[in-house]
Amino acid sequence: MAIDRINWDNLRLFLAVVRAQSAQEAARRMEVDHSTITRRLHRLEKELGAQLFERTPAGHLLTPAGQRLLEHVERMESSMVRVGEAIGGDSHMLTGHVRLGATEGFGSFFLAPHLSHFCERHPGIQVELLIVPRFINLSQREADLAVNIERPHRTGQVCSKLTDYRLRLYASRRYLQEHPSIRRLQDLAEHRFFGYVEELVFSQELRYLSAIAPDVSSSLRSTSVVAQYNAAREGRGLAVLPCFMAAQSDELLPVLPGEVDLRRTFWLAAPADRRELARVRALWDYLRELVECNQAFLLGDSPIWHTLP
Repeated sequence: MAIDRINWDNLRLFLAVVRAQSAQEAARRMEVDHSTITRRLHRLEKELGAQLFERTPAGHLLTPAGQRLLEHVERMESSMVRVGEAIGGDSHMLTGHVRLGATEGFGSFFLAPHLSHFCERHPGIQVELLIVPRFINLSQREADLAVNIERPHRTGQVCSKLTDYRLRLYASRRYLQEHPSIRRLQDLAEHRFFGYVEELVFSQELRYLSAIAPDVSSSLRSTSVVAQYNAAREGRGLAVLPCFMAAQSDELLPVLPGEVDLRRTFWLAAPADRRELARVRALWDYLRELVECNQAFLLGDSPIWHTLP
């Protein structure tokens, strides 16, 4: 059967299950019975003559046929949205869900406090913030747009430099009072560090310690920069942290700021077809406006951030 002859409501339901990763969660979001979701999915599979999902304890996983259908249906969805924007105006279409993926520190310590202001600007948009200590897979539709620490090179994506940010070496006031003084890089050999689990580091951009003090060892290693932040704040050792994280603790002080000064870059990316959705564009533009007015904070030149009206 041709896809343009299938009931669009069933295709919309298919999209909901894909994005929720389970029929039960899709039913909750769409405010329909779970049995209705299941019945209509079976009907859609029968119409297409193909199984679209593998039903597993972990949820609904797309089959190869389901993945091919998803590509077609998302193109249809994008086309319908663009038609609506052209006819009804951009403000009319600023509704729906937007999923933003972000690295753990930036997502938790910077984006999360600001996104409530975006939601106040656009009350019709529901934002889902996906925070994970790894790269967001936009090609698998994990998110509508993402902030990454490396520039994506995949085709079919729109990518833009979002902002530079600075990292320094930090320790708590108590740690610095109770341990040998640190006046030069060589003194770091006498101190305890917190860092990443080397074999699980997902980007070379996170290998800080080997560049600063290659001979030191980490007494605590974690895949989470938030765990490293909390350990350093408790006065148990030193950690390399983004300035925008350390600024939010009165306990943390920079160590050798003139010698340990690292800069990295956040990149903003979205699938080309998702980038054209009005709600995604609105969040994209908001993020760029937000970091522009917070350059001093992100570079460690100011302890104060600014919110957008």
